[in-house]
Amino acid sequence: MPGAGARETRENTNPEMNADDHQLRSSGTTGPATDIGGAEPGRFTLVQRVLREAGIGVALLVMVAVFSAFAPHFTDESNITNILTQVTINLIMATGMTFVILIGGIDLSVGSVLAFAAMVAGLVLKSATLPVPVAIALSVLTSIAVGMACGFVNGFIASFWGVPSFIVTLGMLNIARGAALEVTNARTLFEFPNQFNDFGTATVLGAPAIFLVALVLVVLGWAILTRTVFGRLIYAIGNNEEAVRLSGHNTFSYKVAAFVISGLTVGIGAIVYMARLTIASPILGSGFELNAIAAVIIGGTSLSGGRGSLIGTFLGACLIGVLADGLILMGVGDFVRQMITGGVIILAVILDSYRAKLASGESR
Repeated sequence: MPGAGARETRENTNPEMNADDHQLRSSGTTGPATDIGGAEPGRFTLVQRVLREAGIGVALLVMVAVFSAFAPHFTDESNITNILTQVTINLIMATGMTFVILIGGIDLSVGSVLAFAAMVAGLVLKSATLPVPVAIALSVLTSIAVGMACGFVNGFIASFWGVPSFIVTLGMLNIARGAALEVTNARTLFEFPNQFNDFGTATVLGAPAIFLVALVLVVLGWAILTRTVFGRLIYAIGNNEEAVRLSGHNTFSYKVAAFVISGLTVGIGAIVYMARLTIASPILGSGFELNAIAAVIIGGTSLSGGRGSLIGTFLGACLIGVLADGLILMGVGDFVRQMITGGVIILAVILDSYRAKLASGESR
């Protein structure tokens, strides 16, 4: 029939957009997929997503069971609280890092930006001319502003000039670290107000208050990625940026926003870390970027972008924290622990490559 032929022609005039629509659905950003072949591909995709996130959860449960049996005092209440406290900073930074990696980017500057934000916030917090509540509020806002500003610079340069984010954030890593050292002439700040320091050790229903801050950020990030158009476009850009651009969306602003979100979480992380340690040092955060990236990748987010979730990132950060704590309790040395953690990261990347092959096979 002529009408059917015309409809078929119109549907196939832009195969790139049709492919992008399939990627959006199959990645879970618009709900379970409903492919042309019927409901079965959608169910298969949903099962894959469940298994992907359940896989890291099962690994975490197995690890907890092993350490509970062989690591002394692992299940003590004090040790569980310690694990949650240790996980907090990495979880906060990994939450923002997830947005960046989902668009196919990377942020190597988060550790240095954390130090810079902490030093600037520390100077505000120690101001003798401000009432304590005002100084605390301003220090929090200042830390967040510094983090977001650094994130904006990273995202703007990487997106506007097309410079790989690896290079841009590597440069910011050195700039922020130098700024952290310069702003106080490499001095460590301490003697913060007691009201501020008390937050670092406060508990709510037995859980560390700082961990609850991280949990709130994870929930908010999850809601943004799964319940908003912005989140769906973050996934879509990681899948096929050109298709998103051709559909009329400004990919530049979304990519910059992802880096700004990463900077925002770093600014919050700086305040939390200051409250926990009761100091601000220009050498804070060294190597934190690697831990954050590891949590995201172990949690199932693809380094190439477009696939992953904050639930996986949460489980990945918990797995790293449990692994480190359990090995310490079993008397494993620092060097061996680093080797084991590195092996886990490599294994996660290998598994990610297999997931990518399965996903490409499914799309075909």
